[in-house]
Order: sequence, then structure tokens, then C-alpha cells
Amino acid sequence: TNIGSILASVNPYKPIPGLYSVDAIDLYRQHRLGELPPHIFATANECYCCLWKRHDSQCVLISGESGAGKTESTKLLLKFLSAMSQTSLGVPASEKSTHVEEAILES
Repeated sequence: TNIGSILASVNPYKPIPGLYSVDAIDLYRQHRLGELPPHIFATANECYCCLWKRHDSQCVLISGESGAGKTESTKLLLKFLSAMSQTSLGVPASEKSTHVEEAILES
């Protein structure tokens, strides 16, 4: 659920098909926070928009207990931001996974 720009999420401890796909990235990048159901990509998109359109510095705090999914949430956030930056550079969807993205996600 969303509480303003705060996203409270629960780790389902199992994969949910399509939840974090390229199609989901494309869907959430086209909408503002609150227009679609709560999702980490909606939060990431809000950060991206504030960073580039308003030139506001951004910080994302990911918190939770051990096993809550903090590392996976961070990877998903970075995946979205990487896809957005590549889209802004005009990179085709078929080439959105680059060695730069992989290096960022591995870090």
C-alpha cells in the first residue's frame, strides 16, 4: 500500500509472474504515483521524475527485518532506474540490459 510517497510492502516469499517484468516497468513509467496500484516501480518512477524534472536530490530508504526482501527491493529499484535512464537515451527495449546495468545490480 502507499502512504503518500511511502510504500509499505510484504515479501510473498515466492515469485509472482509478471510483477517485475519489462512490461511492468513500461506501465509504471507512464503514470504518476497513485494512478496505478502500489508498486516499487511507482515509487522509483516518482524518484526519477523528481530527480530529472524538478532537479531535486532523492533518497530511498528501504527498511525491514532480516529476510524481508530489502536486497531484492533495492535490485528492483535499480533495475527500474536503469531502464528509465536507458529509455531517456533512446536505447531500444531489446537492448535495455547492458553491462552497465548488470554492474550496478551486482554491486
